[in-house]
Amino acid sequence: MMSFSVAVLTFGIIFLAELPDKTALASLVLGTKYRASYVFAGIAAAFALQVGIALAAGHLLSLLPHRWVEGVTGALFLAGAAMLLFHGGGDEDEHAAKEPSSNSFWRVAGASFVVVAIAEFGDLTQIMTANLAAKYADPLAVGIGSWLALCAVGGVAIVGGQKLLKHVPMKLIIRVAASIMVVLAGVSIVGAITG
Repeated sequence: MMSFSVAVLTFGIIFLAELPDKTALASLVLGTKYRASYVFAGIAAAFALQVGIALAAGHLLSLLPHRWVEGVTGALFLAGAAMLLFHGGGDEDEHAAKEPSSNSFWRVAGASFVVVAIAEFGDLTQIMTANLAAKYADPLAVGIGSWLALCAVGGVAIVGGQKLLKHVPMKLIIRVAASIMVVLAGVSIVGAITG
């Protein structure tokens, strides 16, 4: 039987750990450009995949050399910053979510899924989920608590991005997001070098 207290504890830990994470930043940026419900569908599916991976094979991820994980994370941050700067400029007049065409749900949800699935792979919250599952021997409670926490942070970021766009130009949001990603890349690369 699933432990409600383990699910609540997991939710709290993962929610707090995910707030300052790159995935929340990616969700915010996606939420400023596309319909929120489409983005949320994609990120929720990506979180489900990543929680499943953490529950099934998290112990293997935690065995990877720390330097390798930090180096890959740094490279992903730099790639994300470059993508934001060179492909995310958009029009200055882009103050509302794009009206999707009849088939754009799959494009937006799919892109959101890919961005978050890649960004979340080997992430701190994924490793924490695996560790919590091992500690409490209740993968269902840990999985549900973790997934709900990740979805909650993503939802807050998406809604926050929609509200933020009403007051701040998209170009400024993209530049700030890219700058934060460059700083995070630097921290990860220094961690990879210094071990």
